[in-house]
Amino acid sequence: MGVKRIKLGSQGLEVSAQGLGCMGMSQSYGLPKPEDEMIELIHHAIDSGITHLDTSDAYGPHTNEILIGKALKGGWREKVQLATKFGIKRIATENVEICGDPAYVRAACEASLKRLDVDYIDLYYVHRIDTHVPIEVTMGELKKLVEGGKIKYIGLSEACASTIRRAHAVHPITAVQIEWSLWCRDVEEEIIPTCRELGIGIVPFSPLGRGFFSVGPNVIENFTENDIRKILPKFQPKNMEQNKLVFERVNEMATKKGCTPSQLALAWVHHQGDDVSPIPGTTKIKNLNENVGALSVTLTSEDMAELESLASMVKGDRYGPALRTWKDSETPPLSSWKGE
Repeated sequence: MGVKRIKLGSQGLEVSAQGLGCMGMSQSYGLPKPEDEMIELIHHAIDSGITHLDTSDAYGPHTNEILIGKALKGGWREKVQLATKFGIKRIATENVEICGDPAYVRAACEASLKRLDVDYIDLYYVHRIDTHVPIEVTMGELKKLVEGGKIKYIGLSEACASTIRRAHAVHPITAVQIEWSLWCRDVEEEIIPTCRELGIGIVPFSPLGRGFFSVGPNVIENFTENDIRKILPKFQPKNMEQNKLVFERVNEMATKKGCTPSQLALAWVHHQGDDVSPIPGTTKIKNLNENVGALSVTLTSEDMAELESLASMVKGDRYGPALRTWKDSETPPLSSWKGE
């Protein structure tokens, strides 16, 4: 089993065409999973050719980075491209503050390096954009971290096109991480074209619709009390009736193609171009093997058009109004900055 390599962005970073999102190992989709099992999964992924690992200081918080650090002991670090993020500053369980001021940028990076127990981070993302700090200020400190060898490449997560342009003008952005799938396509209007114009790689998260295309509408039966999907609009009963029909049609197509619905949905993301490295998350080796199998699914232009027609039928917003996305990522002009 192998996974091809792609160039992510135009700054020199090379990663596996499919990555591994590690968030679900520690939070959001139920209780944290057993550490030894997750380390085994990570090692299996690397042995399978997946070298692009994605985490964040917010996952846990902090525990996911510690887990990844343990998994990379004993010679595994040299085999991967490690991505983590900063910017979501948790004050309490119910309250989250976004922070992008320079002192916090540096402190967060140092803390991540310590938890991961590594000398440098391959790809360091701004996890959410601080709308009180000009993006040029945040990027200025990240540029210093690159110059100091703490990080190799800079990424943005949940950033709108104008913020991406402003950030890229300070220091080249290597990757933008956004939700992109048959389940969520609103980034195609401005964000994807902007990334391609500027030579920025694209890292889609939740490419399987947060498990919807893996399990189907019955996925809601497995939600625990602390599963974030319980509050997401697309999973609510009024929308799920429509989305159930979408899954049934995708399932029919997958049967004809000789693959699973999740492989078909993931193959659609892979067919978006060689500048795309989706990061499906999983906590099971069986599912990881299935995800890698999506790389072998070939789609015709007719297949792509049919899938996109089905995607247009998906009902429900991506998030509720309380959760920040790229739509809320404009920052003040640099001239307004009165900080350090």
